[in-house]
Amino acid sequence: MKIGFVTLPLSGHLNPMTALARKLQSRGNEVLFIGDLDVESTVRAANLPFEPYCEEEHPAGSIARIWAPVAKLHGLDVLRYTTHEISATSLKVALERLPEKLVEAGVEAVVLDAIYAHFPLVPMSLGIPFVQVWNILHLDSSGATPPMFFSWPHKTTSEARARNMEGLKTLRTFFAPSAAVAQAYAKKNGLQIDCSDHRATASKLAIITQTPRQFDFEGAPWPAHFHYAGPFHDHEGREPVAFPWEKLTGAPLIYASLGSLVNGHPQIYRAILGAVDKLTGVQVVLSIGKNLNQDDLGPIPANTLVVHTAPQIELLTRAVLCITHAGLNTVLEALAQGVPMVAIPIGFDQPGVAARIAHHGVGEFMEVDDLTVEGLTTLIRKVLKDPSYRDRSQYFRRVIAETRGLDIAADVIERAFQPLFYPKAIPSEPGKLMASTKLTTAAYDRGDQT
Repeated sequence: MKIGFVTLPLSGHLNPMTALARKLQSRGNEVLFIGDLDVESTVRAANLPFEPYCEEEHPAGSIARIWAPVAKLHGLDVLRYTTHEISATSLKVALERLPEKLVEAGVEAVVLDAIYAHFPLVPMSLGIPFVQVWNILHLDSSGATPPMFFSWPHKTTSEARARNMEGLKTLRTFFAPSAAVAQAYAKKNGLQIDCSDHRATASKLAIITQTPRQFDFEGAPWPAHFHYAGPFHDHEGREPVAFPWEKLTGAPLIYASLGSLVNGHPQIYRAILGAVDKLTGVQVVLSIGKNLNQDDLGPIPANTLVVHTAPQIELLTRAVLCITHAGLNTVLEALAQGVPMVAIPIGFDQPGVAARIAHHGVGEFMEVDDLTVEGLTTLIRKVLKDPSYRDRSQYFRRVIAETRGLDIAADVIERAFQPLFYPKAIPSEPGKLMASTKLTTAAYDRGDQT
């Protein structure tokens, strides 16, 4: 079985997806990553095969340029810019280029990043089965729980549900440009689909989230083919990161990072530095990414080591606290080590993740617009001093260790794909592909699992 992987070209998506591909490869499946040229080094570092599919539209260096403006945005402005300035164009390129690449490479099934809401039109038009993976926090479209782009607390009242539904309406306006591109492609390819509803292109075989069930809100009415897994971490297959280990003093360690994307906010780093400057008996490692210079931060406290990149998992194994933007991968990596958190959500799904941090008692969070040195200092001290946060984090450490998310996800994918294949070669011409996969497509349409 040859499985193609297509994911957003950002580290928060690449790291879990390459781990999942490695797991499937270790089970004897043939895998192939297909993406922008800029992700090749990451994929190769994971010892996975790679094929580019949009070299002309996205030459080397494009990803950093395309996503650079996002670094300095926050709140819904992050989502608004991404959906209006990036997503629709990327979708158009994929719809034009990806079908030919899948056929040319002999891909028999596809694992798609679920954030690519309309990318499933490609395998659907070719009759190729596909599953979707939520590398970030999954979106509940029912209104039973708050949409992931908001930090609203989870309540089951009619007022809360009405609020959630209004949030979903707002999100639909953001994604309208991509929906228009998708609708034109669907019409051209004879697909009777309403692309204004992202659920119309959702996989009927399997949708997998790397969020553990225990870390989610309760009550979302997921379909039977929606699967909670757990973090896709294998602690291998990542590009090495240089770090001055000799500068660690052995004091209790606080690790702080705002991730690799929406991290161009010097005022947030200054608030973190101001807060940790008030702490005694600890050492802080602050990773600032590549969008800022250390000179932008002002005075650096004596207890703080500032770096541009850091070996995050290795540092979290030593940490007593993680100050985070509430990116899902960082949060799951912290929980896998039993480390409580103080979160400052900036954009994308981070507000929803931060709400779950507070809901499950593994930390606290503060909104960017409310951020002050005094307020952040209070939260840090609260989480450090109250043992319940570490106790709850240790509970999730046990959950994650016992769940083994990569194994669950690989099991689900193999079960979803295996019944759909027949012992014959995929033809090389797209026109012949649909005819040869008629039975496969019918099985897909039924959502068969056995």
